[in-house]
Amino acid sequence: MPEWEARDSDFYFVERDTPEAISETLLKMVRERIPGKFGFDPIRDVQVLCPMNRGSLGVRELNLQLQNALNPFQQNKPFVEKYGWQFRLGDKVIQTENNYDKEVFNGDIGIVTKIDPVEQEVVIRFDQRDVVYDFGELDEVSLAYAITIHKSQGSEFPVVVIPMATQQYILLQRNLVYTGITRGKKLVVLVGQKKAVAMAVRNNKTERRFSGLLARLTEGRG
Repeated sequence: MPEWEARDSDFYFVERDTPEAISETLLKMVRERIPGKFGFDPIRDVQVLCPMNRGSLGVRELNLQLQNALNPFQQNKPFVEKYGWQFRLGDKVIQTENNYDKEVFNGDIGIVTKIDPVEQEVVIRFDQRDVVYDFGELDEVSLAYAITIHKSQGSEFPVVVIPMATQQYILLQRNLVYTGITRGKKLVVLVGQKKAVAMAVRNNKTERRFSGLLARLTEGRG
């Protein structure tokens, strides 16, 4: 188990007992406490990483809550509703598949910088490059205030915040939590139940894939 009590640390654990309290505290951490104490931008610098997609602490639910907390709907700002998401000016989004024509790839994260209802186009800035999407192409992107730990592999973020609850027990694995923690370059915050962290630390079994590939490769030998 990690050392929790280090002062002036770059790794914090905030204990909460219920999913509702975890969610409420996570929102406050991202919106107020981390920007206030450390000066990080809550949208550009802070990345919430979730073990799973579904549930009250999953990617979809937390994205909706974080979007409303960090980039609330305003009548005078353009938006577009497509494929189950409402995209707003200033939203953080993630590319969910490779698009070689646009030169954007699965896992790339950008910011919505323009929405044109007349031309039906959205401009997303990835690093220093603007990429134009027709409204009909928005099935390739989703909100990215929260993403799965799996999606974060190969990326790094200034700040990582991870909810930890026993309701995620199916995916509470040591290698998954290790991956999430090591995505943070400057600050990592876990919010949740110590029991869930302990379950993950003890579970050193990685998911095994039974594809039958080895058997097919060795057919006819011997």
